[in-house]
Amino acid sequence: MKAMILKRISSLAAEKNPLVMAELPTPTPGKGEILVRVHACGVCHTELDEIEGRTPPPRLPVVLGHQVVGTVAALGPGSKKFGVGQRVGVGWIFSSCGHCEYCSQGEENLCDDFRATGRDANGGYAEYMVVPETSAHSIPEVFSDAEAAPLLCAGAIGYRSVRLSRIRDGQTMGLTGFGASGHLVLKMLRHRYPGTKVFVFARSKHEQAFALELGAVWAGDTEAQSPEKLHAIIDTTPVWKPVVEALKNLRPGGRLVINAIRKEDVDKEYLLRLDYPLHLWMEKEIKSVANVANRDIREFLQLASEIPIRPEYQEYRLEDANRALLELKERKIRGAKVLKIGLD
Repeated sequence: MKAMILKRISSLAAEKNPLVMAELPTPTPGKGEILVRVHACGVCHTELDEIEGRTPPPRLPVVLGHQVVGTVAALGPGSKKFGVGQRVGVGWIFSSCGHCEYCSQGEENLCDDFRATGRDANGGYAEYMVVPETSAHSIPEVFSDAEAAPLLCAGAIGYRSVRLSRIRDGQTMGLTGFGASGHLVLKMLRHRYPGTKVFVFARSKHEQAFALELGAVWAGDTEAQSPEKLHAIIDTTPVWKPVVEALKNLRPGGRLVINAIRKEDVDKEYLLRLDYPLHLWMEKEIKSVANVANRDIREFLQLASEIPIRPEYQEYRLEDANRALLELKERKIRGAKVLKIGLD
């Protein structure tokens, strides 16, 4: 099978093509696993973190990709959840121990043995992949393959972030950073919380205009002061500056939810500007988001199909994965980026 593989950690700015096309044996599903013929795979900022070593894979080479949509091509021994030919999706969660305190509570994202798709196990930048059937999800018919792919991570992690924000209808919400996850969160908020006004902070004038187009009541620069103090803010950026700036815009008792697997060190000195009375006083909170649980994917797919939430996306061929990743790093974004794989 064809696959784009990562052989070594490198800087995407210095090495424009960190992934190389390779021919790999088609994997065989083991006990409780399924073989998925991949049709589409979303491109996520976490892939940049993997390539550049901020969340490095435990071994190389590896096939990246964790927003995977395809059809079941074969069943491993004991697999009964899906039938051959059924369309499924796979997100960031590949597996967990299944029996610890967190797994028992449906919070397998916090399990010590959490394994990530496309990092700890080969992912969807390939024509085929294997996955435990417990971490695969039925895709609602209302979505095309390319529409469904971003929902599996950008959408599901956005859904978890909204849950953790504890927002209520009629309160004010801020989004700092407006890429794949941010634009899906805005669409979700407008449906579930019609009385909530959404304020967007983004560096790019293009992203600010896109946010207003999708229904934000205000959009400004990362350092801007919002017209109103906000009950909650979700940060989806890879750096520290938006975190510090967002805290200034929270109301007393407000909550900042940081939706990022890692933060880059390029502006770490910005943390030195934290001022307790300005940024944290009056019982403001900071809550991190760790991975995503199967519950988040399952519930968000159901919600997204009912609304329906249709992501904006740009499509690329598998062999153009490096170009999609570079554009993502350079903030050439309108919605999500999706690789089209194995189909004419």
